[in-house]
Amino acid sequence: MNHRRILVRAALHVVAATGLTLAAQAQKATHQLPITPATAAWGYYDAAAPPVLRIKSGETVEVHTLITSTPARLEGAGLPPAQVEPALREIVEKVTNKGPGGHILTGPIFVEGAEPGDVLEVRIHSVKLAIPYAYNAFGPKSGFIPEDFPYAKMRIIPLDEKKMVAYFAPGIEVPLRPFFGSMGVAPPAASGRVNSAPPGIHGGNLDNKELVAGTTLYLPVHAAGALFFVGDGHAGQGNGEVDITGLETSLQGKLQFIVRKDLHLTLPRAETPTAYISMGLNEDLTLAAKDAVREMINFLVTEKKLSRDDAYMLCSVAGDLNTTQVVDGTRGAHMIMPKSIFKKAPKAERK
Repeated sequence: MNHRRILVRAALHVVAATGLTLAAQAQKATHQLPITPATAAWGYYDAAAPPVLRIKSGETVEVHTLITSTPARLEGAGLPPAQVEPALREIVEKVTNKGPGGHILTGPIFVEGAEPGDVLEVRIHSVKLAIPYAYNAFGPKSGFIPEDFPYAKMRIIPLDEKKMVAYFAPGIEVPLRPFFGSMGVAPPAASGRVNSAPPGIHGGNLDNKELVAGTTLYLPVHAAGALFFVGDGHAGQGNGEVDITGLETSLQGKLQFIVRKDLHLTLPRAETPTAYISMGLNEDLTLAAKDAVREMINFLVTEKKLSRDDAYMLCSVAGDLNTTQVVDGTRGAHMIMPKSIFKKAPKAERK
């Protein structure tokens, strides 16, 4: 009898262990999402867009995104036709369902369990170059000071993945910090199809150069499944993105998605290994900056248990308020708060 009990218990342990292993494997599942005419969303974020991939919370997606341009423009700037990605040619030829914006986004990805009011946590595990070149361009009706540059110009810029630099010009090498300029979820259904250029409460074209590998982005969810879109790859960018483009290129990335029922945000937020980042978005840069400060105050009060007065003071003595971009219609500002200032309280002070 005892022998039988031992066998039964052993069998139950095996079943339980197997169940845990399968659950762990499910949580760690990795999906592939190439960019094709069937997986491209050209120029829009939309809650009505049909998902191109469905995943579970905790799963990872290896995604490919395309440069925001066309073969004709790239070749016109001097890029050899053989270096134009076949996927770009195919999408430009075949995709006719376009929004008002210019970005070729990949998605949307439906994350099971995500509902309006939740937060989608996007862990950026890796971001890699997909091609050995980028471009930078400006036009007579875009950029921050078009009155000074009333014409169009585009330059192809070689990228060196081994040295991680862009050869901007003889004697000028720009360090590379690749990131996706546009990462967002569907806006509220009532908003309809929104332009991919201005960022908003859905995230989108944030153009925040801090969103590199190792960073986590938190996005408020507005539609079932969240419906995540990604694109606008940058090999690097300066804060402000003043001529309207960074080092525009195609990227490959590994992103993990986690549904957070315990968080409730009104604006996107991010976290790097060394800092917390709040964001503000408004057509008026001053108002965007104020929102970034207010968002950081809210974070410090909620997560660090500071009083509002102390949080405001800490923002002034330790936070860095930056201009994210000034060229996308809705301007962006962000505040960076270093994690290193938060020390563990001495044992005598702990309760």
